[in-house]
Amino acid sequence: MKDESQVKITLPDGSERFYPKGVTALEIALSISEGLARNVIAAKVNNEVWDPTRQITEDSLVKLLTWNDEDGKATFWHSSAHLLAEALEALYPGIKFGTGPSIEKGFYYDVDLGGQTISQEDFPKIEAKMLELARQKNEYIRKPISKADALEYFTKKGDEYKLELIDGLEDGSITLYEQGGFTDLCRGPHIPNTGFIKAAKLTNIAGAYWRNKQENKMLTRIYGITFPKQKELEEYVTLMEEAKKRDHRRLGKELELFAFSEKVGQGLPLWLPKGAMLRERLQAFLSKAQSRAGYVPVITPHIGSKDLYVTSGHWDKYGKDSFQPIKTPNLDEEYMLKPMNCPHHCEIYKTSPRSYKDLPLRFSEFGTVYRYEQSGELHGLTRVRGFTQDDAHIFCRPDQVKEEFIRVIDLVLYVFKSLGFDDYSAQISLRDPNNKEKYIGRDEDWEKAESAIIEAAAERGLSTVTELGEAAFYGPKLDFMVRDALGRKWQLGTIQVDYQLPQRFQLEYTGSDNQKHRPVMIHRAPFGSMERFTAILIENTAGQFPLWLSPDQIAILPISEKFADYAEDVFFQLQDHDIRGFVDHRDEKIGRKIRDAEVTKVPFMLIVGEKEAAEGKLSVRRKGEGDLGSMTIEEFTAFFKKEAAIA
Repeated sequence: MKDESQVKITLPDGSERFYPKGVTALEIALSISEGLARNVIAAKVNNEVWDPTRQITEDSLVKLLTWNDEDGKATFWHSSAHLLAEALEALYPGIKFGTGPSIEKGFYYDVDLGGQTISQEDFPKIEAKMLELARQKNEYIRKPISKADALEYFTKKGDEYKLELIDGLEDGSITLYEQGGFTDLCRGPHIPNTGFIKAAKLTNIAGAYWRNKQENKMLTRIYGITFPKQKELEEYVTLMEEAKKRDHRRLGKELELFAFSEKVGQGLPLWLPKGAMLRERLQAFLSKAQSRAGYVPVITPHIGSKDLYVTSGHWDKYGKDSFQPIKTPNLDEEYMLKPMNCPHHCEIYKTSPRSYKDLPLRFSEFGTVYRYEQSGELHGLTRVRGFTQDDAHIFCRPDQVKEEFIRVIDLVLYVFKSLGFDDYSAQISLRDPNNKEKYIGRDEDWEKAESAIIEAAAERGLSTVTELGEAAFYGPKLDFMVRDALGRKWQLGTIQVDYQLPQRFQLEYTGSDNQKHRPVMIHRAPFGSMERFTAILIENTAGQFPLWLSPDQIAILPISEKFADYAEDVFFQLQDHDIRGFVDHRDEKIGRKIRDAEVTKVPFMLIVGEKEAAEGKLSVRRKGEGDLGSMTIEEFTAFFKKEAAIA
């Protein structure tokens, strides 16, 4: 038993230890092993990340965090943002600081240079200063401070950005952190000292409005990343070089898949012929799978009455961030560019009386929607203002929810397997029980919906993590997080359970008891959006798509113009078998034609000359493999169809 001077510490494995009150996570680590203590950079105390040097004064569940933990990395990188700020203050006197959070890979700091300039040419000297300061092994010291004293400190320093942040904080909740000669407003946590940071690289510089509001001043955002070992930085740099080669924006241009036009507008992609063919094949693939699974297609307009989104609740939640309503000659009439498809599908459900025997109803639509994204957040196809969702909404009875949810999981996994996305996890996103005002609907409905998702994921053996506060405002969801060939994580497929929209739209069905009942609605999108999915597919495959998906599957290469007619005849015969490509009629040597087809990632090159024309054959080459020998058209067709079969 413990006495009053002790605290009980429960470790993740369930073991319990007793320590004097005021023990720190570092001291707990040291009591386990010196090696562990050397690697602990933060701690999770009762599910809140703390400094490893902060005193624990009550019984607590404690998880020791190292570089190998996501929360450990986040703490490391946030501490590195402070180190960057200290280096900048030393090199650029008078600089002022906004905020400096960790991000998925590294950190950034928003700064006001006060008329000074920083460019990428300055990065090496800033990195050198960061490492010079890191070698001093200065401790990150947490200092609680009153609001009045915090205001006085930053008033003297002349940093209006920190004063604005302090103005929104409650007295008694404010802390400063100090390391070396630098002090910052921060709630933490931080690593023990700067000495843990052994390698640093600044990665980018950009503009960012203060607090992300366009009416505010444009600050300079400096991005960076740090590591506890130089070798890890070198591996990261190599990975980033590979990422540049795979960047979907670069490959999209090289492969003539999509483009953007300032005249058309930011974030509005133009799909070029080859990109359109790629999209059509993805859509046909999913449409076929959906048809087998009992979905029926619907089509809805690109605009909808503002009243539609007021009814759904989307206007209250997202109206300010959407494109503004469209006026009509009727002063009382307003329309919106469609920001989502689900309200339209609710209205389709209402077009006929429904019986319990009709359910489930599964409406699917490749519906284009429009959402206003800040210009600084737009990024190729991954963040756009107009995108097409592979959307579907299932209307079912409450007793059918789990079964339908499992069927959708199976569909998502089929899509991932077919396209080579083998490294994925599933995130169960629940509402924040301490902030229920963010959500709509009754507690009992939320509990039923959350239970259905948890049970369905467990039955399918999914590897899941649970995140509180990440649910949609109308219901919990299961998000599929895919790691690409470079190890980056992307959210693609999503499934959501919704008791709220059927209530808001007064949807009904007649039950077996001849009484009216509310259906439950399941939202789902295996791709997420055609744009983002295509971007990730481009980068994951480096533009070398599965054969069945390739825009150009063959290039027919006549050795000279004398064999153009035979090349065209071959082309038309292969088209009859749904084999797609082109004839290269350019007046170029065959070696150049082969190289160009390789560069544009055409899977098969079919060379035709005098011998091939005389024998009715093709000389077949495969990208990356070379010569496969001579085949008749029938032999190649059979070989191709076997190779192009979807996994």
